[in-house]
Amino acid sequence: MDKELARLLLPEGLVEFFKIVEVVKASDSVTIHLEEENIHPKEFSGQKLTSKGFYEAALIKDFPIRGKATYL
Repeated sequence: MDKELARLLLPEGLVEFFKIVEVVKASDSVTIHLEEENIHPKEFSGQKLTSKGFYEAALIKDFPIRGKATYL
């Protein structure tokens, strides 16, 4: 599974704030590695914002794809 195909499977709007870094297909699972983009919300454009950083990576179990466990 490539990144473009994974983009079609993810919820609408998710790829606006996350970049698909890697898609790993195993015999029993599919893992889609996402990296959060440092994008400011449009409502705050023009304002000085201070980044507090990002949380540590989390593993989210999503709805199965073709009977394989799916992790984000």
